[in-house]
Amino acid sequence: MLTSTVSHTVFNLNKFKLALGATALGSAMMLVGCADKPEQPQADTTTDTTSEQAEKPAKTVAITQIVEHPSLDDIRRGIVDELADNGYQEGQNLTVHFQSAQGNTATAGQIAKQFVGDKPDAIVALSTPSAQSVVAATTTIPVIYTAVSDPVAAKLIDENNKPIQSNVTGLSSQLPLEPQLDLIQKIVPNANTIGYVYSPGEANSVSLLNHLKEALPKRGLKLLDIPANRPTDIGMATRSLEGRADVIYTSMDNNVASAFEAMTGAANELQIPIIASDEFSVQRGATAALGVNDYDFGRTTGKMVYRTLNGEAITDIPPTKMDKLTLFVSPTHAKAQGTTIPEELLVDAVNVDEKPAADTQ
Repeated sequence: MLTSTVSHTVFNLNKFKLALGATALGSAMMLVGCADKPEQPQADTTTDTTSEQAEKPAKTVAITQIVEHPSLDDIRRGIVDELADNGYQEGQNLTVHFQSAQGNTATAGQIAKQFVGDKPDAIVALSTPSAQSVVAATTTIPVIYTAVSDPVAAKLIDENNKPIQSNVTGLSSQLPLEPQLDLIQKIVPNANTIGYVYSPGEANSVSLLNHLKEALPKRGLKLLDIPANRPTDIGMATRSLEGRADVIYTSMDNNVASAFEAMTGAANELQIPIIASDEFSVQRGATAALGVNDYDFGRTTGKMVYRTLNGEAITDIPPTKMDKLTLFVSPTHAKAQGTTIPEELLVDAVNVDEKPAADTQ
């Protein structure tokens, strides 16, 4: 079953008195004239905004994501906000249809077919499974993928950054792995084994698994990978790392993200630090993360969607990636997981213990 979830007297007076009277009379007339008119700047601003929206024809955007969790939700919010700032206001000249697959890839396929049948002006697919489903369902409706960590492995683009279909473009969250491993070894310098809980059904997670298998031995590190097919498996999979892993690494896995509290609960019990790659994971319990700002990620995606709605050919909007990294840390969560964050890392990091979640956006 699909889950649904979008316009403020005497002629011999001297010259001085005559001039003064004329000035006073003129000022009074000006005041009367101003009182009879509304404030011009305010009226102009309102008219300009309404006119801008009226000039843009009504559009419909369909948004699908594999599951609802704070990271993807904030990306979606950024997309809608960016469109609003560019004249496409939801409820006025923009209709937004949203569907979550609730973690089920079969449901993601059904949502894709439904959206294609609805014939929106563009479909935005958040996460790898949703993007794959939509691209498989249409070759004509513009598709903008986002929050896809490895679009090549997902078969959305080729190794030359060319989309596999002419109706596809998007924004990748493909993060360089080496800085992630540097961070792990700075926070847990004596680590020997990296625990990796992942979804075997997600191409992005399998791709990261393969990259870890290649990169870790070069650093003298071992990998302990634990598959978890459903969000309900995350807690048990994490507990299986007891006595076997020194640190847990996770990155953009949607099953893990949707059940992240189960992972952090187990990690706290086992005293195993979690290093992630998105800000919300730190807010929800991880020790640290080196990644992108999710809301900014959505705003950047929204710019691509806007260009499509505004009539630009999708073939003229090349796929790109968001590679500006920010370090997010939580000394409180680090302590709960049996470690501390080096002082040199705290200098340029966003400390989520000191700032509300909204302040990190």
